[in-house]
Amino acid sequence: MGNPDLNAGRASVRATDENVPRALAGYRPSVTASANAGATYETGRSGSSGVLANTRDALFPRQAGLQVTQNLFNGFRTANSVREAESGVLGARETLTQTEGDTLFSAAQSYMDVLRDTATLDLQRNNVEVLEEQLRQTRERLVAGQITRTDVAQAEARLESARSQVSLAQANLQASIATFRRIVGVEPRQLAPGKPPDRLVPPSLAQAVRIAQAEHPAIIAALHAVDAAELQVKVVEGELAPSLNLVGSVGGGYDTSTSGDRVVSAALVAQLSVPLYEGGETYARVRQAKEVAGQRRIEAEATRDAVRSTVFSAWGALEAAKATVVSAQAQVAANDVALTGVREEARAGQRTTLDVLNQQQELLIARVNLIIAQRDRVVGAFAVAQAVGRLSAASLDLQVARYRAGTHYEQVRDLLWGLRTPDGR
Repeated sequence: MGNPDLNAGRASVRATDENVPRALAGYRPSVTASANAGATYETGRSGSSGVLANTRDALFPRQAGLQVTQNLFNGFRTANSVREAESGVLGARETLTQTEGDTLFSAAQSYMDVLRDTATLDLQRNNVEVLEEQLRQTRERLVAGQITRTDVAQAEARLESARSQVSLAQANLQASIATFRRIVGVEPRQLAPGKPPDRLVPPSLAQAVRIAQAEHPAIIAALHAVDAAELQVKVVEGELAPSLNLVGSVGGGYDTSTSGDRVVSAALVAQLSVPLYEGGETYARVRQAKEVAGQRRIEAEATRDAVRSTVFSAWGALEAAKATVVSAQAQVAANDVALTGVREEARAGQRTTLDVLNQQQELLIARVNLIIAQRDRVVGAFAVAQAVGRLSAASLDLQVARYRAGTHYEQVRDLLWGLRTPDGR
């Protein structure tokens, strides 16, 4: 898919993946190399037994060293940081899944909007043709003396109103096409009739709520955020624990004291650091992290409530759309029969031209309402599938390249060095 929101979400997941190798770096040694070079010049007077002599010394000291530091214990901060980063990755993937569902729903909605507005435009244009024929017949009856000028004026007014509706329908269609182009990335051409994804809709409202509470990506992402926040508490608490490092170093120097001297040194040292008091800053961050964890738990419950509310709303809209389709179909059929009857009665002089025009308008409205109801029926099914968290390219069997978020994670998780991203940037 080429949707920018979806691509941005994927990039966000890839960026979040890098938090894991950052955390894993705590298990690995750090290596530092250093070197320096310079020149010194000394002049003075020195001597013994009362004999003094002038001295001059020019040295060019050069030193190089290598230090390796390996942490052995840091209060389990590294382990908890890795687990926190992995929870963040899992949460980001769920957020991406939700973005995919939102994008697919927007695409389905814009698809049906284009179909609706195209059908509405066709109906409005057909109505103009019918009214033009009606006006022609009305003028002929005026010439024959069967009706008055008032009937012609009524037909002309209704025709002009229909033409304005055509212009409005064209504007609506252009807006829907623009929205479709923005979401899908291509122009809508030869769109097939929309079909509701009924196989993704649970058989009952209660089951829909249960599925949403267990599977909705927003809820799962919120729970991963809770896990990450609780692990962050442990990470900060680990700063109060002793830290043990093993430090190895090797170095060499030339001309450090006298001209031509050479010194080589090596050391292996265990360093134990025990924090005693840091002004209370660490304790404040522990309390702060605990409050954030409490906030994440509250947000997770709020997300559950929001998802439940969305399911109820989507389910009600779908049921209403189904009933509206049945009612609109009956209304179209009844108005079609009524129009035929009114036209026959008008030919017999029992109905006026206005009666015919009004009945034509009733039929047009009924047909437009049917188109809208059919659109709402399809969109409503997609809305329920989205509300329960089952709307995805895989569930719809779309013939598109599937994006696997785990691929990038596997590529970068154990990288020890390198500035380029897996795609070569």
